[in-house]
Amino acid sequence: MNAQPTAAARSERARAAAGGRGGEGSTGSVHSWDLATGVDGPGTRFTLFTSGCPLRCLYCHNPDTWRMRDGRSMTVDQVVAEIAKYRDFLRAAGGGVTISGGEPLLQPDFTGEILRRCTEMGLHTALDTSGYLGARADDELLSHTNLVLLDIKSFDAGTYRSLTGGKLAPTLSFATRLSRLGIRTWVRYVLVPGWTDDPAAIDGLAQFIAGLDEVERVSVLPFHKLGAPKYEALGIPFPLANTPPPNAETTARVRAQFRAHGLRAD
Repeated sequence: MNAQPTAAARSERARAAAGGRGGEGSTGSVHSWDLATGVDGPGTRFTLFTSGCPLRCLYCHNPDTWRMRDGRSMTVDQVVAEIAKYRDFLRAAGGGVTISGGEPLLQPDFTGEILRRCTEMGLHTALDTSGYLGARADDELLSHTNLVLLDIKSFDAGTYRSLTGGKLAPTLSFATRLSRLGIRTWVRYVLVPGWTDDPAAIDGLAQFIAGLDEVERVSVLPFHKLGAPKYEALGIPFPLANTPPPNAETTARVRAQFRAHGLRAD
Protein backbone atom coordinates (compact mmCIF):
# COMPACT_ATOMS: atom_id res chain seq x y z
CA MET A 1 0.00 0.00 0.00
CA ASN A 2 2.70 2.47 -0.91
CA ALA A 3 1.86 5.33 -3.23
CA GLN A 4 4.41 7.88 -4.41
CA PRO A 5 3.14 11.45 -4.88
CA THR A 6 3.30 12.83 -8.40
CA ALA A 7 5.75 15.56 -9.37
CA ALA A 8 2.84 18.00 -9.56
CA ALA A 9 1.73 17.09 -6.04
CA ARG A 10 5.27 17.49 -4.72
CA SER A 11 5.46 20.89 -6.40
CA GLU A 12 2.20 22.05 -4.81
CA ARG A 13 3.37 20.88 -1.37
CA ALA A 14 6.74 22.53 -1.82
CA ARG A 15 5.00 25.82 -2.46
CA ALA A 16 2.81 25.25 0.60
CA ALA A 17 5.80 24.45 2.81
CA ALA A 18 7.59 27.56 1.57
CA GLY A 19 4.61 29.66 2.54
CA GLY A 20 3.82 30.75 -1.04
CA ARG A 21 0.16 31.60 -1.46
CA GLY A 22 -1.78 30.92 -4.60
CA GLY A 23 -4.35 33.46 -5.75
CA GLU A 24 -3.59 36.05 -3.10
CA GLY A 25 -5.68 39.15 -2.62
CA SER A 26 -8.68 39.82 -4.84
CA THR A 27 -8.11 37.14 -7.49
CA GLY A 28 -8.21 33.36 -7.21
CA SER A 29 -8.54 30.17 -9.20
CA VAL A 30 -12.05 28.69 -9.27
CA HIS A 31 -13.13 25.34 -10.65
CA SER A 32 -16.92 25.70 -10.41
CA TRP A 33 -19.86 26.29 -8.10
CA ASP A 34 -23.12 24.51 -7.40
CA LEU A 35 -26.33 24.67 -5.38
CA ALA A 36 -27.13 21.59 -3.30
CA THR A 37 -28.96 20.56 -0.14
CA GLY A 38 -27.73 18.41 2.74
CA VAL A 39 -24.23 17.81 1.40
CA ASP A 40 -21.80 20.60 2.31
CA GLY A 41 -23.36 22.00 5.47
CA PRO A 42 -26.81 22.84 6.84
CA GLY A 43 -29.62 23.83 4.51
CA THR A 44 -29.23 24.67 0.85
CA ARG A 45 -25.65 25.64 0.06
CA PHE A 46 -23.90 27.66 -2.60
CA THR A 47 -20.71 25.60 -2.80
CA LEU A 48 -17.69 27.20 -4.42
CA PHE A 49 -15.05 24.74 -5.61
CA THR A 50 -11.60 26.28 -5.76
CA SER A 51 -8.79 24.85 -7.88
CA GLY A 52 -5.52 23.50 -6.55
CA CYS A 53 -4.70 20.90 -3.90
CA PRO A 54 -1.39 19.85 -2.31
CA LEU A 55 -2.63 16.30 -1.60
CA ARG A 56 -3.22 13.47 -4.04
CA CYS A 57 -5.72 11.23 -2.26
CA LEU A 58 -5.97 7.86 -3.98
CA TYR A 59 -9.77 7.97 -3.77
CA CYS A 60 -10.15 11.60 -4.90
CA HIS A 61 -13.22 11.94 -7.12
CA ASN A 62 -12.29 15.39 -8.43
CA PRO A 63 -8.86 15.09 -10.09
CA ASP A 64 -9.88 18.01 -12.30
CA THR A 65 -9.46 20.32 -9.28
CA TRP A 66 -5.84 19.37 -8.52
CA ARG A 67 -4.05 22.17 -10.37
CA MET A 68 -4.66 25.88 -9.88
CA ARG A 69 -3.63 26.66 -13.44
CA ASP A 70 -6.53 24.61 -14.74
CA GLY A 71 -9.09 26.76 -12.95
CA ARG A 72 -10.88 29.93 -13.97
CA SER A 73 -9.38 33.17 -12.71
CA MET A 74 -12.01 35.18 -10.84
CA THR A 75 -11.98 38.19 -8.56
CA VAL A 76 -13.63 38.21 -5.15
CA ASP A 77 -16.12 40.74 -6.51
CA GLN A 78 -17.10 38.37 -9.32
CA VAL A 79 -17.59 35.46 -6.93
CA VAL A 80 -19.56 37.53 -4.44
CA ALA A 81 -21.77 38.91 -7.23
CA GLU A 82 -22.65 35.34 -8.19
CA ILE A 83 -23.42 34.42 -4.57
CA ALA A 84 -25.52 37.56 -4.11
CA LYS A 85 -27.95 36.32 -6.77
CA TYR A 86 -28.99 33.57 -4.35
CA ARG A 87 -28.67 35.43 -1.05
CA ASP A 88 -32.36 35.70 -0.21
CA PHE A 89 -33.04 32.13 -1.28
CA LEU A 90 -30.12 30.76 0.76
CA ARG A 91 -31.21 32.64 3.88
CA ALA A 92 -34.83 31.50 3.50
CA ALA A 93 -33.66 27.90 3.00
CA GLY A 94 -31.58 27.96 6.18
CA GLY A 95 -28.40 27.51 4.18
CA GLY A 96 -25.39 29.54 3.20
CA VAL A 97 -22.06 29.38 1.42
CA THR A 98 -19.44 26.62 1.56
CA ILE A 99 -15.96 27.04 0.12
CA SER A 100 -14.53 23.69 -0.96
CA GLY A 101 -11.98 22.45 -3.45
CA GLY A 102 -9.50 21.32 -4.32
CA GLU A 103 -8.17 22.82 -1.13
CA PRO A 104 -9.43 26.35 -0.39
CA LEU A 105 -6.61 27.07 2.06
CA LEU A 106 -4.15 26.90 -0.83
CA GLN A 107 -5.62 30.36 -1.56
CA PRO A 108 -6.14 31.71 1.97
CA ASP A 109 -6.47 35.42 1.17
CA PHE A 110 -8.98 34.78 -1.61
CA THR A 111 -10.93 32.33 0.54
CA GLY A 112 -10.83 34.56 3.60
CA GLU A 113 -12.11 37.60 1.74
CA ILE A 114 -15.05 35.67 0.28
CA LEU A 115 -15.93 34.37 3.74
CA ARG A 116 -15.77 37.90 5.14
CA ARG A 117 -18.00 39.28 2.39
CA CYS A 118 -20.51 36.47 2.87
CA THR A 119 -20.62 37.23 6.60
CA GLU A 120 -21.38 40.86 5.74
CA MET A 121 -24.31 39.61 3.62
CA GLY A 122 -25.67 37.73 6.63
CA LEU A 123 -24.96 34.31 5.16
CA HIS A 124 -23.88 31.23 7.10
CA THR A 125 -20.37 30.21 6.04
CA ALA A 126 -18.59 26.87 5.94
CA LEU A 127 -15.05 25.84 5.02
CA ASP A 128 -14.46 22.36 3.61
CA THR A 129 -10.80 21.44 4.12
CA SER A 130 -8.39 18.59 4.74
CA GLY A 131 -6.72 20.73 7.41
CA TYR A 132 -3.34 19.97 5.83
CA LEU A 133 -2.83 23.70 5.26
CA GLY A 134 -4.65 24.70 8.43
CA ALA A 135 -1.77 26.92 9.53
CA ARG A 136 -2.65 29.21 6.61
CA ALA A 137 -6.10 29.89 8.06
CA ASP A 138 -5.38 32.85 10.31
CA ASP A 139 -7.73 33.89 13.10
CA GLU A 140 -9.29 36.57 10.88
CA LEU A 141 -10.31 33.98 8.29
CA LEU A 142 -11.69 31.67 10.95
CA SER A 143 -13.61 34.51 12.59
CA HIS A 144 -15.78 34.58 9.45
CA THR A 145 -16.21 30.80 9.37
CA ASN A 146 -19.32 29.45 11.10
CA LEU A 147 -18.57 25.80 10.39
CA VAL A 148 -15.57 23.73 9.34
CA LEU A 149 -16.05 20.48 7.43
CA LEU A 150 -12.82 18.71 8.33
CA ASP A 151 -11.74 15.72 6.25
CA ILE A 152 -9.55 13.43 8.34
CA LYS A 153 -8.26 10.82 5.92
CA SER A 154 -6.77 8.36 8.44
CA PHE A 155 -5.53 8.30 12.02
CA ASP A 156 -2.49 6.21 11.16
CA ALA A 157 0.39 8.43 10.02
CA GLY A 158 1.81 5.79 7.66
CA THR A 159 -1.53 5.10 6.04
CA TYR A 160 -2.19 8.81 5.76
CA ARG A 161 1.11 9.30 3.93
CA SER A 162 0.47 6.41 1.53
CA LEU A 163 -3.13 7.42 0.94
CA THR A 164 -2.61 11.16 0.39
CA GLY A 165 1.11 11.85 -0.05
CA GLY A 166 0.95 14.23 2.93
CA LYS A 167 1.40 14.27 6.70
CA LEU A 168 -1.29 13.66 9.29
CA ALA A 169 0.06 15.99 12.01
CA PRO A 170 -1.04 19.32 10.45
CA THR A 171 -4.66 18.13 10.27
CA LEU A 172 -4.72 17.03 13.91
CA SER A 173 -3.12 20.30 14.95
CA PHE A 174 -5.77 22.23 13.03
CA ALA A 175 -8.56 20.17 14.61
CA THR A 176 -7.21 20.97 18.07
CA ARG A 177 -7.00 24.65 17.19
CA LEU A 178 -10.61 24.72 15.98
CA SER A 179 -11.67 23.23 19.30
CA ARG A 180 -9.66 25.82 21.20
CA LEU A 181 -11.23 28.65 19.18
CA GLY A 182 -14.74 27.29 19.67
CA ILE A 183 -15.47 26.78 15.97
CA ARG A 184 -18.19 24.28 15.09
CA THR A 185 -16.77 21.28 13.28
CA TRP A 186 -18.15 18.36 11.31
CA VAL A 187 -15.61 15.61 10.71
CA ARG A 188 -15.70 13.65 7.48
CA TYR A 189 -14.15 10.20 7.21
CA VAL A 190 -13.98 8.33 3.91
CA LEU A 191 -14.23 4.59 4.48
CA VAL A 192 -12.01 2.73 2.02
CA PRO A 193 -11.68 -1.08 2.31
CA GLY A 194 -8.12 -2.10 3.03
CA TRP A 195 -7.08 1.48 3.79
CA THR A 196 -9.24 3.19 6.39
CA ASP A 197 -11.27 0.33 7.88
CA ASP A 198 -8.77 -0.81 10.53
CA PRO A 199 -10.67 -1.01 13.86
CA ALA A 200 -7.72 0.11 16.01
CA ALA A 201 -7.07 3.20 13.89
CA ILE A 202 -10.76 4.11 13.94
CA ASP A 203 -10.92 3.74 17.71
CA GLY A 204 -7.88 5.99 18.00
CA LEU A 205 -9.47 8.62 15.80
CA ALA A 206 -12.77 8.39 17.68
CA GLN A 207 -10.97 8.89 20.98
CA PHE A 208 -9.13 11.91 19.58
CA ILE A 209 -12.33 13.47 18.21
CA ALA A 210 -14.22 12.81 21.45
CA GLY A 211 -11.62 14.94 23.23
CA LEU A 212 -12.46 17.98 21.10
CA ASP A 213 -15.13 20.38 22.29
CA GLU A 214 -16.78 21.56 19.08
CA VAL A 215 -17.23 18.43 16.93
CA GLU A 216 -20.96 18.04 16.33
CA ARG A 217 -20.97 15.02 14.05
CA VAL A 218 -18.84 12.51 12.20
CA SER A 219 -19.92 11.60 8.69
CA VAL A 220 -18.67 8.18 7.56
CA LEU A 221 -18.60 8.38 3.78
CA PRO A 222 -18.38 5.04 1.94
CA PHE A 223 -15.77 5.02 -0.82
CA HIS A 224 -17.23 5.13 -4.34
CA LYS A 225 -15.97 5.24 -7.92
CA LEU A 226 -18.19 7.99 -9.34
CA GLY A 227 -15.11 10.02 -10.23
CA ALA A 228 -13.57 7.24 -12.34
CA PRO A 229 -14.76 8.74 -15.66
CA LYS A 230 -12.88 11.96 -14.85
CA TYR A 231 -9.63 10.01 -14.56
CA GLU A 232 -10.31 8.37 -17.90
CA ALA A 233 -11.05 11.72 -19.53
CA LEU A 234 -7.82 13.16 -18.13
CA GLY A 235 -5.80 10.12 -19.14
CA ILE A 236 -4.87 9.39 -15.51
CA PRO A 237 -5.01 5.87 -14.04
CA PHE A 238 -7.52 5.61 -11.18
CA PRO A 239 -5.41 4.14 -8.33
CA LEU A 240 -8.32 2.39 -6.61
CA ALA A 241 -10.03 1.05 -9.70
CA ASN A 242 -9.99 -2.47 -8.23
CA THR A 243 -11.05 -1.49 -4.72
CA PRO A 244 -14.69 -2.29 -3.92
CA PRO A 245 -16.97 0.01 -1.95
CA PRO A 246 -17.36 -1.01 1.70
CA ASN A 247 -20.24 -3.32 2.46
CA ALA A 248 -23.12 -2.33 4.71
CA GLU A 249 -21.80 -4.37 7.63
CA THR A 250 -18.41 -2.64 7.65
CA THR A 251 -19.98 0.80 7.31
CA ALA A 252 -22.32 0.08 10.23
CA ARG A 253 -19.42 -1.22 12.33
CA VAL A 254 -17.35 1.92 11.76
CA ARG A 255 -20.26 4.21 12.62
CA ALA A 256 -20.88 2.17 15.76
CA GLN A 257 -17.23 2.61 16.76
CA PHE A 258 -17.58 6.39 16.63
CA ARG A 259 -20.88 6.25 18.52
CA ALA A 260 -19.27 4.12 21.23
CA HIS A 261 -17.14 7.18 22.05
CA GLY A 262 -20.22 9.35 22.49
CA LEU A 263 -20.05 10.90 19.01
CA ARG A 264 -22.93 11.48 16.64
CA ALA A 265 -22.07 9.44 13.53
CA ASP A 266 -24.00 9.10 10.30
